[in-house]
Amino acid sequence: MPHDKLQTTITGSLPKPVWLCEPQKLWSPWRLEGDALLEGQQDAVRLVLQDQERAGIDIVSDGEQTRRHFVTTFIERLAGVDFQQTRTMRIRDRYDAQVPVVTGRVERKAPIYVETTRFLRSQTQRKTKFTLPGPMTMVDTLYDEYYRSRPKLAAAFAWILNAEAREIAAAGIDVIQFDEPAFNVFFDEVRAYGIDTLEQAAEGLPCKSAVHICYGYGIKQNTDWKKALGSEWRQYEQTFPLLQKSKIDQISLECHNSKVPIELIDLLKGKDVLVGAIDVTTEQIETPEEVAATLNAALRYVQPEKLFPCTNCGMVPLSRTVALEKLKALSAGAAIVRQSLA
Repeated sequence: MPHDKLQTTITGSLPKPVWLCEPQKLWSPWRLEGDALLEGQQDAVRLVLQDQERAGIDIVSDGEQTRRHFVTTFIERLAGVDFQQTRTMRIRDRYDAQVPVVTGRVERKAPIYVETTRFLRSQTQRKTKFTLPGPMTMVDTLYDEYYRSRPKLAAAFAWILNAEAREIAAAGIDVIQFDEPAFNVFFDEVRAYGIDTLEQAAEGLPCKSAVHICYGYGIKQNTDWKKALGSEWRQYEQTFPLLQKSKIDQISLECHNSKVPIELIDLLKGKDVLVGAIDVTTEQIETPEEVAATLNAALRYVQPEKLFPCTNCGMVPLSRTVALEKLKALSAGAAIVRQSLA
């Protein structure tokens, strides 16, 4: 049943079926090709929608079932980026990776996810959410030999993302979220051009705009980084005041089992806050009471109609069984809090 308070949603990705690709692995190659791959991806979208609806998720997504990776799958469809040649680059100032090279002007020659969003919209009666990579995070996933300027490349991506987002919104999507984990690392760049390019990406959208900023998937490079951050994670303190003044409607953040001081939510007054109440770095299933405790702590700083219970990050590295049980826990915890507010 739809609710006007504490509407549950997810950050983005969900685990893929084993017949589609190797599970619990980022960048896992497809096991199907051609028409069979398209059919398999659509079947996977149907499955994750069914899982979300049965678990009680109010604002559902396609679980990124048509993407190998939340950033590079989008970039692969753009002109100006050469995936045949790669360079070693530091990603999020955390780990080295082989990345494609920007060799010319980046352009979107055709819609990238619009057909995917039309299919998503056709398969559910619930509100829908769709995710796109944010401009700064796209820049931080490429080696740039053409623009030789992170702000200029981010601005080019912002225009491309805006064209894509407008067509996605026209397909009937209710929330478009831009994923910007780079916002938790490059604070000077966020101030210099990150907010501006994020707003350009979301310019003129008729639906809700959101930005997701987290501490990353549950992979070793990210969990090791978290261990080095000390007893309090105050990165959000740098970006939340800027986002509070921005035109972005919703801010998605990591809370449960993190060392983020919950009072930092107070810096987002007036915004919708997607509170991460599910830890994606562990196979342990949260209890509804644990979820409720996280949500109740957040409610000291945000109104119930502006709080959206969510996951900390994407769940693609988890098993399907664990992810589904975590979704059920999210809904059950939200129901406890909703009942207490009645």
